[in-house]
Amino acid sequence: MTSQNQILFEKSQHLIPGGVNSPVRAFRSVGGTPVFFKKGLGSKLWDVDGKEYIDYINSWGPMIVGHAHPEVIEAVQAVAANSLSFGAPTGLELEMAEVINKLVPSMEQIRLVSSGTEATMSAIRVARGFTGRSKLVKFEGCYHGHADSLLVKAGSGLLTFGEPDSAGVPAEVAANTLTLPYNDIEQLEALFKQSGKELACVIIEPVVGNMNLVKPKEAFLKALRELCTQHGVVLIFDEVMTGFRVHLGGAQALYGITPDMTTLGKVIGGGLPVGAFGGRKDIMSGLAPLGKVYQAGTLSGNPVAVTAGLKTLELIQAPDFHKNLAAQTKKLVDGLVGAAQKAGVTFSGQSVGGMFGLYFSEACPTSFDEVMASDKTVFNTFFHSMLESGIYLGPSAFEAGFVSAAHTDADIAATVAAGEKAFQKILSDK
Repeated sequence: MTSQNQILFEKSQHLIPGGVNSPVRAFRSVGGTPVFFKKGLGSKLWDVDGKEYIDYINSWGPMIVGHAHPEVIEAVQAVAANSLSFGAPTGLELEMAEVINKLVPSMEQIRLVSSGTEATMSAIRVARGFTGRSKLVKFEGCYHGHADSLLVKAGSGLLTFGEPDSAGVPAEVAANTLTLPYNDIEQLEALFKQSGKELACVIIEPVVGNMNLVKPKEAFLKALRELCTQHGVVLIFDEVMTGFRVHLGGAQALYGITPDMTTLGKVIGGGLPVGAFGGRKDIMSGLAPLGKVYQAGTLSGNPVAVTAGLKTLELIQAPDFHKNLAAQTKKLVDGLVGAAQKAGVTFSGQSVGGMFGLYFSEACPTSFDEVMASDKTVFNTFFHSMLESGIYLGPSAFEAGFVSAAHTDADIAATVAAGEKAFQKILSDK
């Protein structure tokens, strides 16, 4: 019998470019037919064929308390009965700003938007308005959404001026973006020495999740903070993915580095579309209607989305929530690494809070180049074997994974058992 996944995918390609609404979902990196889902509950997903999966994507991070958490659903249903949108101020927006400020004190003032991309592009605009400068710095392998100035190829190092990484992005727009290698202090210092006074801002994922998981060297983040301060450059932490995922106060609390601005998303929407950016009051006061930097959004502060986020943020403040989440994530990684070692397969893994990375390489990568050197062909074999066993991982060797509070010891044990089977498959294919 033909899978409903295949039927839907074939139909979708006639009306939706590539059959999907976000490119990685098309399975182009791993091959095969994308899975179409119809239900999620706790740590589990069910596809349109009725097959059950243990989910390690978690909607790319937001489902930190699991799918369809009863308290989140109840809160959303209650507020939805009052209207889905007002396009006008609500008390819920203030409540969200207060909670964010409490948990991330560096965000002295906050503006809500509708996506992580919108948050990062707005933060950069504010930073440029505040400094009066044009150039921004990003790092190889860090993704900050699909705004034009951020769709720039990972450069080869120092002072590599950006070239568009997407058709439709004018070269003159990308030219103001400089790229540097992640975790490279020497090149960072050289760039600031040469061009520090020309830079409006530096944007960085303090823990990278978009070239798989890459941890920062703490000395690197410290040097970045010091250089930005010395040269009057706005330091933006893109915590759309790491915010409330790696620590209750985000990566900035985990590593003790205070940025000037922060962008958030994912968890603060509880699965619904929400983003936020904020930072020092003197910087944020440049926003309209107070200042000359314009930003607006019809659905910004949407009451239903904000309610889902508020309830999620309430739940994750439970005692030992992040301690338990980090322990469960580490248990998963340690189990898979142990299974690979037992099988004799070259494999490594690591985790930070509720995020994890799996690599077919001897050691965990610390840079874009090291990530690219991992065995992507073997990953594809691993991915499809795990999928067949009912384990849903990101369909790319360059995506971090996510564990939720709903993942049980039984889920972890089943995943490790599936991993053992996958590693044997890898050996048999050689």
